[in-house]
Amino acid sequence: MVQKVDHIGIAVKNLDEALKFYEDVLGLKCAGSEVVEEQKVKVAFLPIGDTEVELLESTEEDGPIAKYVEKKGEGIQHIAYRVANIEEAIEEMKSKGIRMIDEKPRYGAGGAKIAFLHPKSTHGVLIELCERD
Repeated sequence: MVQKVDHIGIAVKNLDEALKFYEDVLGLKCAGSEVVEEQKVKVAFLPIGDTEVELLESTEEDGPIAKYVEKKGEGIQHIAYRVANIEEAIEEMKSKGIRMIDEKPRYGAGGAKIAFLHPKSTHGVLIELCERD
């Protein structure tokens, strides 16, 4: 079902400052950024091989990324796995007793269809399923 690691989501306080590190120190290049209003987040994409690092900065004080950074600090927030059909993947997870945060796909950055699995069902890791056209 899972095809590959699609991206690793990293929560940051300041996207511009974080980009300096990833670009100037690690040598990655930002392939673009966007604001996803419904998730209250600004995202920057840094391709590396056939996956990418996704930097996430909250656009609102009450956004999920702001809450994450406040509680746990900056760092890896989620790992996204690519699937061919997200609706089928959600149903398969549910049939295996996995608790879903998203029962139906929603819009994600880069035009992806996404759904999150609850960390209580995944040994503490926030996992995102991701379908791209």
